[in-house]
Amino acid sequence: MRLTGKTAIVTGAASGIGRATAALFRAEGASVIAADLAEAEGIVPADAGSEDDVRRLIEMAMSEHGGLDIFHANAGVSGGLASLFEQGVEDWEQILRTNLIGPFLAIKHAAPAMRERGGGSIICTASVAGLRAGAGGPAYSASKAGVINLVQVAATQLAGSNVRVNAICPGLIETGMTRPVYDWARDKGKEDQIGRLNPLKRGGVPDEIARAALFLASDDSSYVNGHALVVDGGLSVSHPYSRQGWGITSA
Repeated sequence: MRLTGKTAIVTGAASGIGRATAALFRAEGASVIAADLAEAEGIVPADAGSEDDVRRLIEMAMSEHGGLDIFHANAGVSGGLASLFEQGVEDWEQILRTNLIGPFLAIKHAAPAMRERGGGSIICTASVAGLRAGAGGPAYSASKAGVINLVQVAATQLAGSNVRVNAICPGLIETGMTRPVYDWARDKGKEDQIGRLNPLKRGGVPDEIARAALFLASDDSSYVNGHALVVDGGLSVSHPYSRQGWGITSA
């Protein structure tokens, strides 16, 4: 019961990593506000990229639970694997709004509330795609690289507040976002090839990321700050790379 007496907000909590994290936080004693754009039982409707919605979630924590201790800014979108030359400005705006502006808003509005409680933990879901090329589409990768830098900047700007800001960088995890990959492999009888590029030779499951989030949310990580915790089966020790050229197809 590492989170007894704590109040947490988890975005993107209707499925995948967010749902697993919200469930684990509750099991560890926290009062959890689970938020998502998708409708689901026990979910508070909220857009992680909307400043008004983020404010509303924090106000809910303050009014219903007396304060806020943990914010897991987990909501994210993939945007697919289209090349730089195939994506439009609208694609980038949508992806950056959820994946990068969302964590920015979480930090901006959660940190003051946590400071009132004497400290807290903000966790942002980044990705191994934010570490180097070869693990995601252009806009997605850029947004997750931004998240990693954002937590570093936030940690320094919150110096002395006892509010810690960290990121988690998942590798290939079976979620709604990656379901097409898993479905394709299963349809082709190639499920055993999923995750074959990492040293553990398998994909991950949401609970494995949730346990990393629990570590960062709890006092077990009391001296961890401004860090990007990689949970990828070892994929990022040597990212596979395939030459894709210019990504432009001839007419």
